[in-house]
Amino acid sequence: MNYLLQFVATIIFAYIIGSIPTGYLIVKSKTGQDIRTIGSGSTGATNVKRVLGKKWFFTVMILDAIKGALPVILANLFVSAGSSYGIAPVLAAVAVIIGHSKSCFLGFKGGKSVASGVGTILALNWLVGVIIAIIWGVITYFTKYVSVGSIIALLVSPILMFLFKAPIAYICYCALGAIYIVYLHRENIQRLIAGNENKVR
Repeated sequence: MNYLLQFVATIIFAYIIGSIPTGYLIVKSKTGQDIRTIGSGSTGATNVKRVLGKKWFFTVMILDAIKGALPVILANLFVSAGSSYGIAPVLAAVAVIIGHSKSCFLGFKGGKSVASGVGTILALNWLVGVIIAIIWGVITYFTKYVSVGSIIALLVSPILMFLFKAPIAYICYCALGAIYIVYLHRENIQRLIAGNENKVR
């Protein structure tokens, strides 16, 4: 298989995996409800928590992180094209978070790609991923805002990739991914400014 076909196959596979709507499927199977009509309308873990509670919040978060990590790991293992530059795993990572936020199974709607994004970072550099997860947890715990923890943790990710001397493709991915995550949280940012963002209970 030539390099172009490897890249195309990587992107398609990663996008389909990213598109699997974990939160939507779990809420639908447990309650029969469409999570897109509840709360923020997101299919992510935070909105799942509003319906099913803390247990399923963590379940969806872990599943979405695995969903993010898996295509990146497989791309690293099996795609030889551009391996020395980290191009294939980064393409997989980009496709995963786009799939999660623009799922082909849900009319190109989805979640905010935070857990999936952290999963991709864990697969690219596990130490950076662990630090990002800890930053997210600490900030969310003290501020009581999941959105604040998510935004800050992912904005820090390109800096950490740089400090840990990761390939330039990883650093660029984290920088662009952080911008995309901030964009997906634009309504949360507006609510934070207005003082009516939902807190973690």
